[in-house]
Amino acid sequence: MNNALTISGLTKTYKDFVLDRVSFDVPEGSIVGLIGENGAGKSTTINAVMGLIKKDAGHISIMGKEELDNDTKEQIGVVFDGSNYPEILSPKRLNRVMKNIYHYWDEHTYRSLLKQFSLPADKQISQFSKGMKMKLAITVALSHNSKLLILDEATSGLDPVIRDDILDMLLDFVQDEDHSILVSSHITSDLEKIADYIVFIHEGKVVFFKPKDELTEQYGIIKCGAAQFDALDKSDIIVYRKMDYEWQILVSDREKMQKKYPKAMVVPATIDEIMLLYVKGER
Repeated sequence: MNNALTISGLTKTYKDFVLDRVSFDVPEGSIVGLIGENGAGKSTTINAVMGLIKKDAGHISIMGKEELDNDTKEQIGVVFDGSNYPEILSPKRLNRVMKNIYHYWDEHTYRSLLKQFSLPADKQISQFSKGMKMKLAITVALSHNSKLLILDEATSGLDPVIRDDILDMLLDFVQDEDHSILVSSHITSDLEKIADYIVFIHEGKVVFFKPKDELTEQYGIIKCGAAQFDALDKSDIIVYRKMDYEWQILVSDREKMQKKYPKAMVVPATIDEIMLLYVKGER
């Protein structure tokens, strides 16, 4: 399987933060979710991929190329949180602007997506809701022959119906196996619906890069009291957290743990819970 994006040993040092040897791939035809708390390094990683900041070390390869030439740039569709275009324009006028920017601008795709998302072509962008602006940004990203979509918090602050529309759109996009998506999001339930892989960054380091199904179908949380916790084989514990009335222990194979500890309660773990235990728990 080829990779649309390969990041290897990416390092960037600031006065108060270090992005430390970040490595992961975005395989062609897949959706990779990038998670982590605020300030973990998600946006720094995306900015480095886009060439918006200069990396200190490491390699970034997009569609097999380490240098971003104009052809490669055209094949990347980028959507950031917030309004991306001059608000004085309408989608109709924006179309004329984009024709001059993108060599492979596809007016037919652009118009049909505007219609699909019920975006009025003649209305000023300043009058659009946040959800409409986000749909417009994704419409533009899909209208210049993009093969790799990069979305940074693109669904934050949107209502569930609009978020669902956008998720459906992303799933449609990767039906073509040449297409791939890297999506950074705080809304892990969205990633549970659409992602093939999850990258978890914490304090500038990759904690794990795993298939989403492995996390949601195999990982689990043992909930028990102090006596049961003391009896656990410590090699089974990834991280643990002591709550008011119970211990919560993250394990990588919940079925195996249920057989090994039949009296313990072993429950499935959501991506949110896994992330929380890694951040707040102890090893």
